[in-house]
Amino acid sequence: MKSFTYERATSPAQAAAIVARTPGAKFLGGGTNLLDLMKLEIETPTHLVDVQDLKLDRIEKTREGGLRIGALVTNTALSADERVRRDYGVLARAIQAGASGQLRNKATTAGNLLQRTRCPYFYDPNMPCNKRKPGSGCSAIGGYSRQLAVVGSSDKCIATYPGDMAQAMRVLDAAVETVKADGTTRAIPIADFHRLPGDRPEIDNVLERGELITGIALPKPLGGQHFYQKVRDRASYAFALVSVAAVIQKDGSGRVSFGGVAHKPWRVAAADAALPQGAQAVAQRAFAEARPTEDNRFKIPLATRALASVIAQAKAPRA
Repeated sequence: MKSFTYERATSPAQAAAIVARTPGAKFLGGGTNLLDLMKLEIETPTHLVDVQDLKLDRIEKTREGGLRIGALVTNTALSADERVRRDYGVLARAIQAGASGQLRNKATTAGNLLQRTRCPYFYDPNMPCNKRKPGSGCSAIGGYSRQLAVVGSSDKCIATYPGDMAQAMRVLDAAVETVKADGTTRAIPIADFHRLPGDRPEIDNVLERGELITGIALPKPLGGQHFYQKVRDRASYAFALVSVAAVIQKDGSGRVSFGGVAHKPWRVAAADAALPQGAQAVAQRAFAEARPTEDNRFKIPLATRALASVIAQAKAPRA
């Protein structure tokens, strides 16, 4: 790990201003992704701004009837909250499907959203990677790609976004609340927060330099049945080969987001509209522009079957 300086921020605006004006500075919350990457010298910040004292660890009702989740609420606290379990079950289930209990105890809501989109080649500094070193090439293209993207990729990068929580946030139409270095704030729809790789795969999201996430706003509850189905190579502590976050209403309508298939949570409006027609109709629309490799083309039928399982559960008689 390379040397760095460190300080603790006293307000969100101060934290944003410090990072904005300090070359190489990064925010430090739970550190479950950043510190791992620093140990491998994939991330090499020169200065860390600790935001853990900013009192952004509350879950509160909003005037619109939803919930506001502070940026520093831990994954464990969020998934255990009675209101989340009752009204946003897809979110609680998605969080519980990710990582270990120890990591969930430390990982924060904002940090979870900010974890790097990556692949095995990203972790190997001896291999070219456009995310790690822009312009060096993508080792995954033509390499081992079983776990990687089948849709939304580019000729610069085929990595997948690894998180579970964001899939549920996408189904729920959450908004990411931030503060900038000048003290101004904004709310970014979760649909627009993560980027597709395009020609700049090293940029994972739309945050500006120094912009700090302060919270996540959930709209009022959707009702319906909530599901999170995760298919992975081993039973625990593994990223999804494919995941399905879904909210399904009594009439069969609903919303679906797929994980493990793209650079960001993958939700398509036309696929949502096709939900009453069944899993095959949804998959045809969701993956209409898919460009799988020989190694990972199995993901599309796998995603279809995972969604079919969710639809079957929704139709089953409830005890």
